[in-house]
Amino acid sequence: MLTIENLYKSFGKLVAVNDFNLHVKEGETAVLMGPSGCGKSTMIRMINRLIEPDSGTICVSGTEVTKLDLEGLRRVRKRIGFVFQQFNLVGRLTAVENVMLGLVMDGIPRDAAYDKAMKALEKVGLEKRAQHKSAEMSGGQQQRVGIARALAFEPDLMLWDEPTASLDPILVREVLVIMEDLAKYRASSMLVVTHEISFAIHVADRIVLMDKGSIVEEGMPEDVFGHPASHIGQQYKELIEYQQITNARTLNSKNIA
Repeated sequence: MLTIENLYKSFGKLVAVNDFNLHVKEGETAVLMGPSGCGKSTMIRMINRLIEPDSGTICVSGTEVTKLDLEGLRRVRKRIGFVFQQFNLVGRLTAVENVMLGLVMDGIPRDAAYDKAMKALEKVGLEKRAQHKSAEMSGGQQQRVGIARALAFEPDLMLWDEPTASLDPILVREVLVIMEDLAKYRASSMLVVTHEISFAIHVADRIVLMDKGSIVEEGMPEDVFGHPASHIGQQYKELIEYQQITNARTLNSKNIA
């Protein structure tokens, strides 16, 4: 489905992604994690060439993205949904108009685009907010509109670049629930960049850990977080154990009270 080989990207003397190799199977949910600045966002943005790689190959369903001209890239991008950290909604448009926008610009008749947009909004639980503008919605709802916009093209591959990073902690859960539901239906392959450990544990078929631009470990969540083979994996394991101890102490305190 998605095959990345020997991907490399530098910004001046800074090497952001170095000899990156990854294969995501059809219907698989792979979660990419690692410390801030390790190259996760740069890597995922190279898949549809929002950032141009210096070298390496990227193939989506057999199409080598790195060799496409602008027209070919435009066609393949329709098969790749991308959810950004920022919502990137047009403030003067309603939710359904924001979701329709890309479809109409792609030549789909407005009535058909409206139907597709409404179906996408239903998938994220916002059909009743279809006529609301950005200012009338919470951050979580705005991000769900962004997800619907990506789903409207019925993509083969969904890319998520830290979709909860811009949200208040209280709103994070509503977006994660939508992501979990989409992963369960397996309508498309998913590659998710996130710091949300609980999401990764419950949803990922495979965890991929990055450090300094390269993959340092990958495997099933229970293996990577339970029996890590890398320093980064060990740090995640210790963090999970700390959270479990903290949660247990909080629960005991409530029971005593």
